[in-house]
Amino acid sequence: MTEKNWEKGLDVFDAVYGPGASEMVKPFKDSPFNQEIVGNQFANLWGNEAFTIREKRLMVLGATAMLGRQDLVEIQMTGALVNAEFTDEQLEQIPLFMLFYAGAGNCTALFRGIEAARARVAAMKKAD
Repeated sequence: MTEKNWEKGLDVFDAVYGPGASEMVKPFKDSPFNQEIVGNQFANLWGNEAFTIREKRLMVLGATAMLGRQDLVEIQMTGALVNAEFTDEQLEQIPLFMLFYAGAGNCTALFRGIEAARARVAAMKKAD
């Protein structure tokens, strides 16, 4: 990993998850795992302009819904809400649409993750 990729990855990380989000990975710069995440996944994949961040996030949300991971949905949706990527109507439609592809149990986790992200971002805005 080059320094250029590390710095680009940090910038993209902040673009995906919101300003300052990259602070959580900076202390682990020497970790090969974090170098791969920041220097490749974010600098090269999330940083590639073939798809928008919003389009990439929709793909990640679809895959995450299949895992039934509310915690990971919350992380993605918090970034999406900070970046104003979805309207309230779209947020309502995501779990409804995915219900037929990911199943009720997984979409319950998707719904809960979205609602947890909404609450988190509302609290962040209230604190400001």
